[in-house]
Amino acid sequence: MTNEFLRTSKGKNDECYTPRYGVEPLLEFLEPYKEKIIWCPFDTEESEFVKVFKEYGYKVVYSHIKYGQDFYRYEPEEWDIIVSNPPFTNKAEIFKRALSFDKPFALLMTITWLNDATPANVFRDRELQILSFNERMEFKNREQNKKINFLSAYFCYKFLPKNFIFRSFRNRGQMRLNLQ
Repeated sequence: MTNEFLRTSKGKNDECYTPRYGVEPLLEFLEPYKEKIIWCPFDTEESEFVKVFKEYGYKVVYSHIKYGQDFYRYEPEEWDIIVSNPPFTNKAEIFKRALSFDKPFALLMTITWLNDATPANVFRDRELQILSFNERMEFKNREQNKKINFLSAYFCYKFLPKNFIFRSFRNRGQMRLNLQ
């Protein structure tokens, strides 16, 4: 199998949309980036990442493969930090690409990825940071018109104040932070 095939193959759960309550815990850690540009590379204008960050006054650029903006080939002219929910297929390649920029990122991934040796290899010379939650997150898969839930965490680089942080979803689905 070629790298090109691996990068372009699509899993059945690659278009799963993050709920608002899964984005809002990041606001606590984004404060140092208030004047920076957040790149959401797997998102459209309908993404909760884009909507929440804009609502709280952050500068956001977004891109998506459906716009011809392939994460492996496309990069916005200006950006400072990556935040998104990438496709779960080809996650090693996605994290290698994100690390290649040597800029902060927070990428949502299933926590079971830690059962694999791949994160240890991908982050071998980098500090992996994890923002983990107390319960499963429920994602919407529009292509299959179903909901999928699993324990998720943000796998981060240069983003968190320490390497491992646990958080709860407060008022799941109704959380509103007063960070403006």
